[in-house]
Amino acid sequence: MKIAIGIPARYESTRFPGKPLADLAGRPMIAHVIERAKAAGIGEVYIATDDGRIAAVAREYGAEVRMTRPDHNSGTERLAEAMREIDCDVVINVQGDEPLIDPEAIRAVVEPFRHDHTLSMATLAHPIQSDEDFNDPNVVKVVCDAKGHALYFSRAPIPFPRNPGGITDAGPLQHVGLYAYRKEFLLIYPGLTPCETEQVESLEQLRVLHHGYSIAVNSGNFKCIGVDTPEDLARAAKIISAS
Repeated sequence: MKIAIGIPARYESTRFPGKPLADLAGRPMIAHVIERAKAAGIGEVYIATDDGRIAAVAREYGAEVRMTRPDHNSGTERLAEAMREIDCDVVINVQGDEPLIDPEAIRAVVEPFRHDHTLSMATLAHPIQSDEDFNDPNVVKVVCDAKGHALYFSRAPIPFPRNPGGITDAGPLQHVGLYAYRKEFLLIYPGLTPCETEQVESLEQLRVLHHGYSIAVNSGNFKCIGVDTPEDLARAAKIISAS
């Protein structure tokens, strides 16, 4: 199975313009993401971007670059354009704002493809640790079937504990926003029409379930800290300096 790692990265951001190039512990943030993706050791690393400044930094830190159109609605769509001509079976989508992503998580997200040759997509999850996280709409939850495939993703607390006893009785899972796609499905994805649940929840993976495709969920101790704001960047810098 030939694997490629794609990192969608755009300069424009409503909350944090220029985020991929923001200084983090003396290097651009995208450099940390590239370093961790390369450390996974399972495939070539590609940056998918429409910005020449990001492209230049990516090349400096050893990533291949694929320039894309500027009008994509999501990182997944950008990645689909970038990977169209790449020779691979599975594409891992590593977010460009995950400078602390664990290389082991990158390796783990492709494991379901080794056991199911018909699988379209895979992602990660870990047990929710607190009632606060369980009820936080910024923490995405996922419920799986007996095969470990996603039944539904939601910002709401699911499965809802109808009887008293706390979240441990339900064993809820927190979704980790790392994805892998069979390449054929990644190229199909941009043509799938958005659905109402996706728009209501603001979760693009619900489009995949709506159209009848499976998403395998590999559950374990996988945690990622994304950078959405300058405050998040400062927090990431403290973690790096303490490591």
